[in-house]
Amino acid sequence: MPCGPGRLDGWIAVRLRRRWGLSGADEYRGLRPGSKLVTTHKGQAFELAFKHRELNSGSEVYRACDSLQQAISRLYRQTGIKQGASHSGRRSLAAKVLAATGDVETVQTILGHSCLDHSKPYLSVDQLVIRRAFELAL
Repeated sequence: MPCGPGRLDGWIAVRLRRRWGLSGADEYRGLRPGSKLVTTHKGQAFELAFKHRELNSGSEVYRACDSLQQAISRLYRQTGIKQGASHSGRRSLAAKVLAATGDVETVQTILGHSCLDHSKPYLSVDQLVIRRAFELAL
């Protein structure tokens, strides 16, 4: 299957064929604008579960979709990508933005986090970048 828009077109075709989230109008390719783009194998919205995590700033309760995370992890495994997870793309984006800008607040904004503590797990600095920064500082 082609990359990029071709994959989206393929998914929209599946939804139209299965009659998931149809509006009956020509706008939005016949899909309801408020319908979920990503759905379960039955065309239903993924359910959100309450989760708890400990941050430097304290405990936090948030909602996440375990079944969607599992589906994405399964797709990574099926394509042969080892250790891929539902947030791998976010981590890659955060690392690239940090490397390009050196600004953690920009990363925080792009990831949509209200607190910098939420962005910290996404931030990792390449050892080569650390070495170059150290050499520049000397």
